[in-house]
Amino acid sequence: MNATNPTNATTIGILSDTHGLLRREVEQALSGCQRILHAGDVGDGQVLTRLGRIAPVMAVRGNMDYGSWSNSLPIKEMVEIGGIFFYILHDLNQLDLDPSAAGIHMVVSGHTHQPKIFQKNGVIYLNPGSAGHRRFNYPVSIARVRIENGATTPRIIEIDR
Repeated sequence: MNATNPTNATTIGILSDTHGLLRREVEQALSGCQRILHAGDVGDGQVLTRLGRIAPVMAVRGNMDYGSWSNSLPIKEMVEIGGIFFYILHDLNQLDLDPSAAGIHMVVSGHTHQPKIFQKNGVIYLNPGSAGHRRFNYPVSIARVRIENGATTPRIIEIDR
């Protein structure tokens, strides 16, 4: 065990659809995370810079990410954190593989602005909702995923309803 993380647990902050707006409340909700995953529609490279001050960031490009700042963002990405494989893409409708067969534990997407967690064929699907501008009557939200002893505990955090 180490002094800064006595349980050896890892907390991942997950957000999507900031569309150039990174609220102070979102930054506060992500504090203490060891990694941050952004599922696209970042809207402005400064959002990633600010998130990077909290923890290392992995982001994918969304359908509304334009300009030279976004050219280096992948469309889809697989990342392993604490023995858990995350597959990140913006729009779940563009999923191009069988996550269960590929050994993926969690698929992270955005696009709909609707927070949702469900499980299918042993894979967790997580949409953190929109952390940026409010759309319709959906909450402003993010997700946090705790990884401990090979198990994940995802939860949606509403920032503002």
